[in-house]
Amino acid sequence: MARPAYIFMDFDGVTHPWGEVEDFHCLPRIEAVVREFPEARIVIASDWRMLFSLSKLVARFSEDVRAQIAGVTPHLLPKTGAELHGLREREAMQWLAQHDADAADGAWCAIDDAPGNWLSRSRLILTDFKRGFTDEDAGALRRMLQGFREGRRNQVREVGHTLWSRASA
Repeated sequence: MARPAYIFMDFDGVTHPWGEVEDFHCLPRIEAVVREFPEARIVIASDWRMLFSLSKLVARFSEDVRAQIAGVTPHLLPKTGAELHGLREREAMQWLAQHDADAADGAWCAIDDAPGNWLSRSRLILTDFKRGFTDEDAGALRRMLQGFREGRRNQVREVGHTLWSRASA
């Protein structure tokens, strides 16, 4: 099997639109891509990790995908407001350092609706918080994971005023 590829995943604005019914109706799109990549491991980076146990969070996923849930990121407390920028990425890097020998160069990406949470935009699949994870996002995740599988690096391209991650073709 290929080396694990980690997906750091938010919930609100990703698995369902932010501020709407928390029905996780976008989750099947994510799961469909994850099923194509048995080496993919989901790490929950959502604030939900502070409200619910890991078993409750994992229960949100389809039974066949649950084995690919690797855990939750640690919760770091910022000392200043400026430390909020990139906080989820720092939490992800700490998780990788604890679980993966090659954290700095490892195969990882993030799915989030808040770009300020991640400094490594080339590894971010930025969702529209009003729509959640879309078919276009599924294509981007698929290309990202395929790139990791093939040892390719990712590139960032600008779309409008927002940075979106797209794996190199």
